[in-house]
Amino acid sequence: MGGLTRRLLLPFALLGGLSSCPAAGMERPLFDAHLHYGAEDARSHSPEQILAILEGNGIVRAVVNGSPADHAMQLHRRAPARVVPFLGVYRTAADKADWHRDATLPDWVERQLETGPWRGVGELHLFAAQRHSPVFRSVVELAARRGLPLQVHADPAVIDALFEHVPQARVIWAHAGAYPYPPLIADYLRRYPNLLVDLSVRDEHIAPAGRLDPEWMLLLMEFPDRFLVGVDTYSAERWRRFGEVAGRIRGWLAQLPPEVAERIAVQNARRLFP
Repeated sequence: MGGLTRRLLLPFALLGGLSSCPAAGMERPLFDAHLHYGAEDARSHSPEQILAILEGNGIVRAVVNGSPADHAMQLHRRAPARVVPFLGVYRTAADKADWHRDATLPDWVERQLETGPWRGVGELHLFAAQRHSPVFRSVVELAARRGLPLQVHADPAVIDALFEHVPQARVIWAHAGAYPYPPLIADYLRRYPNLLVDLSVRDEHIAPAGRLDPEWMLLLMEFPDRFLVGVDTYSAERWRRFGEVAGRIRGWLAQLPPEVAERIAVQNARRLFP
């Protein structure tokens, strides 16, 4: 019980010591592990404008997927050292809901992976009722065969099914999963060593009103090598608010011990994408 008490008290001590100087994290470089640049974004932001947003907001590198996929590749061609291209599998807007039923998709994914410098696959949206999709399983197998991580927006049941079918897969669980509760996330991180968690769009859970939640602090400190950050530009408006969202991320990172914050902000993603 004494060890548990110390673990529970430690976050409050750290919050007391760090919260008085949030500016220390405001210029922290970030490796953004969850960005989209699709057809809607391209109508309002040129590739050059997108790259200027990344540069102006201290994004040293960024995982980007596109719908259609070539939009992400356009950014990568202009800035190969900054943009890590993920193969987005949604060829049309309707694919987001139906891709797991498209029997032609695995062959298309295989051809794309053979011919392009893709560093991962996703974001794949899938829910519990769809977790046994043969198309999904084939896409997971294709990525795993090449050692490429998958970015998955999914229920916990999907994660279980994925690792049951392909235990060697490497997975980035988008948005800390469908149920972003620290005890559940800790359980899944213990179960699956190849699972990483991206924290995009979860800032209000992690730091309500800007103050780091003690339970989240415990989780991040227990698994400092398993988390990634991301703004998630799911709409063109999100690109316009990029600096505001990145600032919120830097705000709660600044309330962590510096070495933990540095791993989550940059180093974990750099290790995944050397």
